[in-house]
Amino acid sequence: MGTTPFMTEPSELFDLTARQLLAGYRAGTFSPLDATRSVLARIEAIQPRLNAFVRIDTEPALAQARASTGRWHAGEPKGLLDGVPVSVKDLLLQAGGPTLRGSNTTSERGSWSEDAPAVARLREHGAVLVGKTTTPEFGWKGVTDSPRTGVTRNPHDPARTAGGSSGGSAAAVAAGAAPLSLGTDGGGSIRIPASFCGVFGLKPTYGRVPLYPASAFGALSHVGPIARDAADAALLLDVISGADWRDPTALEPPAHSYAAALAEDAATGIKGLRIAYSPSFGGQVAVRPAVAAAVRAAVTRLAGLGAHVEEADPDFADPVDVFHTLWSAGTAHLVDQLGARQRDLLDPGLRQMAVRGARLSALELLAAQTARLELGRRMARFHQRFDVLVTPTLPITAFEAGREAPTGSALQRWTGWTPFTYPFNLTQQPAATVPVGMDADGLPIGLQLIAARYRDGVVLRAAAAFPERPTG
Repeated sequence: MGTTPFMTEPSELFDLTARQLLAGYRAGTFSPLDATRSVLARIEAIQPRLNAFVRIDTEPALAQARASTGRWHAGEPKGLLDGVPVSVKDLLLQAGGPTLRGSNTTSERGSWSEDAPAVARLREHGAVLVGKTTTPEFGWKGVTDSPRTGVTRNPHDPARTAGGSSGGSAAAVAAGAAPLSLGTDGGGSIRIPASFCGVFGLKPTYGRVPLYPASAFGALSHVGPIARDAADAALLLDVISGADWRDPTALEPPAHSYAAALAEDAATGIKGLRIAYSPSFGGQVAVRPAVAAAVRAAVTRLAGLGAHVEEADPDFADPVDVFHTLWSAGTAHLVDQLGARQRDLLDPGLRQMAVRGARLSALELLAAQTARLELGRRMARFHQRFDVLVTPTLPITAFEAGREAPTGSALQRWTGWTPFTYPFNLTQQPAATVPVGMDADGLPIGLQLIAARYRDGVVLRAAAAFPERPTG
């Protein structure tokens, strides 16, 4: 289908990028209060049909925006995102209200006085927190519906899924409900919905963004930005990569600014980057023709911009069994902390996954960890030859909302249609999705960019070759 009322041209404040908002504040063209009012009005407009938010923080956001406006008028902005509206996935703690995690097992009672590390960094940099976005229960699957908050829908076609588990965040950014959002990614949960909704999403290197409380899915789970483009994501990554003592697995803060490096690289772009293009992981993945064509055209563009492109496949077979072992163990750990009555309230699919995880032996878990390390070694060797691996983000475009897998596909679990995403949670590499076109139904198509661990800046540099927003 064509453009819907939820996809507009960038003529309103709510549809500006974070960088454009900051430039307007700096010039005095408009204020953080103007922008926040525009974004909040947009949220109210899209929420009834998209269901991207579990909570809209209207009054706190307006108070933050007024304070930011005062700082800008005084010429004293306090951080990199002062006055920029940002939403937060409802798996991450945000002081002042409950973090429900899409679950009826979560009580709203309590002080809710603590911010997750990334949220704390947002406050320190003056961001305006406009609300919490929807997630499937505990972020367990690749679409966004939950017993607590219902179904989240795609801005390009509300009959379709937004993807998940950061579906609310991706739908919000795509529809103009704040230019930035914090998401999490344990098997593709930033990249899947960003691809389905036609926005940029980055899963940074594991540990690049501190996480607290620790995820039940352990070192599979990353925190990262969802944005309109790579440059905005780089700005957000600069903010949320700050240190936090509560995460002992976090990396040292980066020695450089990702946004500044991206600006410095603008003159040379991607000239000289060694890019491997794997259209189907060596024939292991059946990719829809429209997706394959759009990704191939985008790769041709990369070559035309001076990258050295070679068709090459990474050296591994589908690690889905390894992923399922670790993922189901995480769900079992989650469910084990609940009482019998609470378990009855859970998403049936989550309960099924937890049953599988509870049956695993210690030897099976150790074998999965060993296989994970081997996969990481193979990818490290692959990146001795190539700076970036390019694949489709997903082999399909968005399917009907309210389902874990497409109707008629014979697939049971979400991992059946996400074979390009979860391998790189196992390897802990940085991976991003960038929109590269639309299919005949007006649904976005994403291209995935993967680099070696700690080379987040390389992913952003490659993604910056695609600054345009797709149209259909």
